[in-house]
Amino acid sequence: GKILTILDFERFRGLFLVLITCNRYDYKKLLHNATFCLVPRGRRLGSFRYLEALQAACVPVLLSNGWILPFSEVIDWNKSVIWGDERLLLQVPSIVRSIPEEQILSLQQQTQFLWQTYFSNLDKIVTTVLEILKDRIYTSMARNLMLWNSMPGAHFIMPEYSDAAITYPFYYRQLGREPSSQFTAIIYVVTPVTSSSSPLFRLVRNVAKSAYVHKILVIWHCDVSPPPPRKWPSDLAVPILVKTRNIKSISARFFPYRDVETDAVFSLDEDVLLNTDEIDFAFSTWREFPERIVGYPARNHFWDDSHAKWSYTSKWTNDFSMVLTGAAIYHRYYNYLYSNLLNKYPVKAVVDQLQNCEDILFNFLVSHINRVPPIKVTQRKLYKESMIPNTSGKPSVWLNTQHFIQRQSCIHNFTNTFGYMPLIRSKLRMDPIFFKDPVSNLRKKYRQIELV
Repeated sequence: GKILTILDFERFRGLFLVLITCNRYDYKKLLHNATFCLVPRGRRLGSFRYLEALQAACVPVLLSNGWILPFSEVIDWNKSVIWGDERLLLQVPSIVRSIPEEQILSLQQQTQFLWQTYFSNLDKIVTTVLEILKDRIYTSMARNLMLWNSMPGAHFIMPEYSDAAITYPFYYRQLGREPSSQFTAIIYVVTPVTSSSSPLFRLVRNVAKSAYVHKILVIWHCDVSPPPPRKWPSDLAVPILVKTRNIKSISARFFPYRDVETDAVFSLDEDVLLNTDEIDFAFSTWREFPERIVGYPARNHFWDDSHAKWSYTSKWTNDFSMVLTGAAIYHRYYNYLYSNLLNKYPVKAVVDQLQNCEDILFNFLVSHINRVPPIKVTQRKLYKESMIPNTSGKPSVWLNTQHFIQRQSCIHNFTNTFGYMPLIRSKLRMDPIFFKDPVSNLRKKYRQIELV
């Protein structure tokens, strides 16, 4: 083929040449293997090559004087592009060679963040325009530039929740803030209490013994009334609030109740077997990762070749992509997003109809926002009393074949709604120091965990 423009490849090492040899070089391979991409002026002031460079994680080197980049009102492009002067083309090689490796990596990461958040499809572009207009109109709730230019981006930072960045879990480290030192336990109940030794009361006692619990909320989703106050365990030293009104949906456990005043929400099913040390250790782990779900029951997704779709598995393996909310701790902001952001999608109605899969949908939402996997703590495999054979008179819903089939179907439906598979696999497990080590139990902080 004919070389349209001859440039010294050695001088421009690391740069992507927009004009290439037609037959000798593959455009896409060069684009995705390049560190820097020259983006010269097109027929108009800008060039669509710019978005191609962003998509490929290639740092754009702009050669179009006077070009105002898209959404520059809110996006700080200095964190993702290199500005050049189209009148001084030969200075570009020395400019890019002077950039340290650390800055190059930061620039590439920012190009991916901006592409995926604001430019990867028409829906995101239109949404970004509307969000900018929203900030112009409601100036009192306008998001600052840090929220627009940091993960997870302005689309998931709902200003109605708060006008302060320090209240969102994604920015604690950047702003030097520590999560609150207490959690609120939310216990979801679907089985009437028949005795003082019921699993619910046993769980309430274990939670109340925690040094970090602030309050216990009981979400009463039963056909019969809850026990009167005199029947509940006494001398717990923490308040217990029982929610009975408008508890018609399994998603009620994720409602942003005003009674939750702590950053952390510990979501629990009524028959969870966790002891106080397990609860405390999960909370201490979450405080190091406040933007993630941290908990005990782990599950995974996989690609089913026979049906050509994503599916669900509960097999006990070393990797996982979900932590079920029957025994998990997370930031309360995700309850707000679950109840408000998902309302426009039919998946919430599917969950309410099935009375199933709410925990899977919650994991989809959180992974979609923070782009990191959840964290599993310790080796506990069975976390619910109903999962142990012959502990109750009626069969467990977890052993119901139809229940499992529904969850497999949910994975497929949720993937279609989100447009991709947001779940991320992980093999990371957090254990306490000296966990299972052959040392005296007196040297261990969480002594009850190894007795499980």
